Amino acid sequence: MTKKKIGTIGDILMYALLLAQMLYIFIGNNVHEILGIAFFVCLTGHIILKGWWFKTLFKKEKTSLRRFFDAITCLLMLTIIVLMLSSMGVSRFIFPNVRFMGSAALHRYLATAVLTLGVLHGGLHFIMRAKKPARAWIIVIALCAAAFSIGIFAVPYLNRHFRSVDIVRSEKLNGDRVNWSGTKPMVVYFTRLGNTDFEPDVDAVSGASLLTSDGGLTGSNELLADMAGSILSCEPVAITLTGKKYPSSYNATIAVAGDELRAQARPAIEQVDVTGTDSIILIYPLWWGSIPMPVATFLEQNDFTGKTIYLIASQGSSGYGRTVSEVESLCPGASVIPGTSIYCEDIPDARPVLYDLIKKWNSGQ
Repeated sequence: MTKKKIGTIGDILMYALLLAQMLYIFIGNNVHEILGIAFFVCLTGHIILKGWWFKTLFKKEKTSLRRFFDAITCLLMLTIIVLMLSSMGVSRFIFPNVRFMGSAALHRYLATAVLTLGVLHGGLHFIMRAKKPARAWIIVIALCAAAFSIGIFAVPYLNRHFRSVDIVRSEKLNGDRVNWSGTKPMVVYFTRLGNTDFEPDVDAVSGASLLTSDGGLTGSNELLADMAGSILSCEPVAITLTGKKYPSSYNATIAVAGDELRAQARPAIEQVDVTGTDSIILIYPLWWGSIPMPVATFLEQNDFTGKTIYLIASQGSSGYGRTVSEVESLCPGASVIPGTSIYCEDIPDARPVLYDLIKKWNSGQ
């Protein structure tokens, strides 16, 4: 078999491996990481076969299209290197002790960039050989848009609507504890479970909100709150609606949440008394990049003057959104300290992150 045929097979295999890894929710973490190693092995072979390209990189006699190809190739290689570091940071199987660049959201963005740039890289080969370059450009641009859409839109959609998580609760809550100096913080959280009229046959496919724990349904933020409670040896308190609850469908809930945000509604909730502590750990999901309106009700119903509010957010892609400034504006007399924004896929394994964070808060760092 010639080098050209080997290179073509390797290129096709790399694209297939990248696409397969985008289907993380169907193949699972361990297979995802193994496929990642296979991708970098194929990439190494590709670089060896194409080693001659490096010798031509600084030649002056080149067309503008060829220079553009070289620039895209260099950018692709740089992005792949960063993706490799990110892969180690989010690994829970092959590199479990590496924490550098450990953001799942960043990892997905980098993978999307590599897939898109990879399609453009291969497409430029096609364009340079095409008899009708204009038509070839249209095809390549369409393929790049499709690759970009897979990572930015399709993967989060699949994650929210098809991802199922089943855990053993005791395993996720077991671990070291923090002996808090001073008055122990109060852990307050908001989650869909308990605030939603779920249908009897609902399952835990909405990975950003729900999971199955010991055969029963659990809210993702409830699990985070229980983790924090186990670290501090305290009982978390839920923010619970007293009026109309949210609909069972995830999409319908998001639509209602959007209407509430635009109207700056304040849904009625059960009273939560915070007078017995000077510190509150507030755990909440991002809805439309903002705090859920029941959380706003909780913040407005209480006097936080002189208190410290520690923030832990859960999200599908957008960090803290606007929530830090929103909490600050609703609690002008409080000290608001962001802690961490946890990607939905990382919630079941977030206890070590929460332990390090609470330990850091306790030490005053």
